[in-house]
Amino acid sequence: MILIVGLGNPGEEFEKTRHNLGFRVLDLLQKKWSLPPFVLNKTVFSLISKGKFSEKEIILAKPQTFMNLSGKAVKSLKKKFKIKTKNIIIIHDEMDLPLGKTKFSFKKGAAGHKGVSSIIQSLKTKNFFRYRIGIGKEKRENFVLEKFSKEEEKILKETIKKTLLDLENYLKKNQV
Repeated sequence: MILIVGLGNPGEEFEKTRHNLGFRVLDLLQKKWSLPPFVLNKTVFSLISKGKFSEKEIILAKPQTFMNLSGKAVKSLKKKFKIKTKNIIIIHDEMDLPLGKTKFSFKKGAAGHKGVSSIIQSLKTKNFFRYRIGIGKEKRENFVLEKFSKEEEKILKETIKKTLLDLENYLKKNQV
């Protein structure tokens, strides 16, 4: 079983913000893969959608704990569904990458991302995959809680398409 967690913050006010890229990607994966609608599972503090893609059991999860407490939800999901840490993929925004750039990594530190840091602390390991989506780096306070401009949304649309293809290719090619 594979757990794909999109990081973000619950609530309409955060929907189109930079910090909610993980949620946006999962919403599109759920539709593209024709998985069931997301349902709140309070025992794992997340909205989840379960199904199959490329012969693999998949759980998509959007933690409802707020970004900086994402580890609580991921740890609960891992335990409840008996998922190996190496079968966890975290999708999140990344200030250290320019807008439109992506990077798939394994066993890496949080690089200042508080949601990822929470997951590392809760799981007591870095042995999980991260799909990082660049949002650019600005020194403005609350930059990650801002919405994208129209020009940025155009770049983001293509970036998210690439993200979906990358995830599909990874799942099709790898025995996880």
